[in-house]
Amino acid sequence: MNKPAGLPDKIRHYINGEFVDSVSGETFDVLEPTTNQVYLQAAAGSQADVDRAVAAAKKAFEEGPWPRMLPRQRSKILYRIAEEVEKLGDTLAEIESFDSGLPIRQARGQANRAAENFRFFADLIVAGVDDAFKMPGRQLNYVNRKPHGVAGLITPWNTPFMQESWKLGPALASGCTVVLKPAEFTPTSAQLWGGIMERAGVPAGVFNIVNGFGADAGDALVKHPDVPLISFTGSLATGKMIFKNSAENMKHLSLELGGKSPAIIFEDADFEAALDSTLFGVYSLNGERCTASSRLLVQRSIYDKFIKAYAERSDKVVVGPPSDPNTEVAALVHPEHYKKVTDYIEIGKKEARLLAGGYRPENLPEGNYIRPTVFVDVAPDARIFQEEIFGPVVAITPFDTEEEALELANNCEYGLAAYVWTNDVQRAHNFSHGIESGMVWINSHNVRDLRTPFGGVKGSGLGHEGGYRSLDFYTIQQTIHLTLGDVHTTRFGATGYAENDLGLGGPSA
Repeated sequence: MNKPAGLPDKIRHYINGEFVDSVSGETFDVLEPTTNQVYLQAAAGSQADVDRAVAAAKKAFEEGPWPRMLPRQRSKILYRIAEEVEKLGDTLAEIESFDSGLPIRQARGQANRAAENFRFFADLIVAGVDDAFKMPGRQLNYVNRKPHGVAGLITPWNTPFMQESWKLGPALASGCTVVLKPAEFTPTSAQLWGGIMERAGVPAGVFNIVNGFGADAGDALVKHPDVPLISFTGSLATGKMIFKNSAENMKHLSLELGGKSPAIIFEDADFEAALDSTLFGVYSLNGERCTASSRLLVQRSIYDKFIKAYAERSDKVVVGPPSDPNTEVAALVHPEHYKKVTDYIEIGKKEARLLAGGYRPENLPEGNYIRPTVFVDVAPDARIFQEEIFGPVVAITPFDTEEEALELANNCEYGLAAYVWTNDVQRAHNFSHGIESGMVWINSHNVRDLRTPFGGVKGSGLGHEGGYRSLDFYTIQQTIHLTLGDVHTTRFGATGYAENDLGLGGPSA
């Protein structure tokens, strides 16, 4: 693939309104996933770089105008950010596709989605209403909402720019200042944010980037005493480390940690719609998505028909270069991740029956390509049933009864999303209520309203973002109690007060 025009040869940090090298001068390689060749260098952040970025963000929060602006003032700047993002259009799509291996047909529209995140929260902070409670003649109680401070944002490598906007929008809308640590596999598009923020009028120090590895830059950000909250999207193992390392400073956390989401397909479902949706659900974004419907539970009466149709369609999925508009599944993001996925495929061959894929396409001898892979008759204790693979690999298991289907759906340490396919309305609701997941889609893949909460249960995370839940996370909700009249106060230490002033109810009978 040809490198998109305008990309630098080196990625730098963005601190206090300037692009800067690491204090140590160290860099790391960024690979292009169709060849795994190095195409640029990125500054490798460490404790010293995080300290610089946090100091800039803290000063901007404590001394600058951003947290003190009226909601309408911040809203106008957020709208300008959205306009700048939207102008990127196909340029962003080309960068994201080149850097992450995302098919260009799926990368298009990322700028619009990212822009919409800023517009949504720009509207929300202007229209927001907080609670007030009045006790007539006695007391008024109201909520004073104010930003937490410096927000540490740690983002994943799948659809990186859009995921960054998902966190930046509410953090900035709330009046926080931020330090963003992009994923080390895909740091390139994050470089666009510095210019976007400057052109939109965001004050220096409000927005900062430190590139680098999780064990260095990410760990330093998580442990920094001047960063009161962390929003992280990534693996369960890393999330557990962040949870542990945040305890000393009692940080507020939002952790979205992936999933192994089931799609339950009952015999009365719209067969073709369920087939289309579940194929899209696991193969779109190269299968590198936390809400992927990677476990399919199919009622036995339609099981044979379904797996046959699923395998036939999987074999027809177009695998090719990310830049080809006909490509449906392209190169996985990085050779490390490619090895993880292919290792799971080898494990799956020993645990279940391979019905489609599971090999590198012959016409793509280099890069991180794998044919969409279908395992059937997968036992619930199989690793490919239980563990997140995060690639174009699906495990299909039959069930007989609703009770068995629910047990299978919940038999997993993750609980992010689930999908229910049935034309029985009563069953759809009651079954969905029994699923241990943060989100359920009925007769749909994950089309989401930005007003709804996003998050999981069990190993899929801690807390929710989305809509007002995001503003709740990035703000302190302080309750103010104001006296409106005389307050009866028991007068400790005074003489001559009645016994019932202590609430004792007088002498006993």
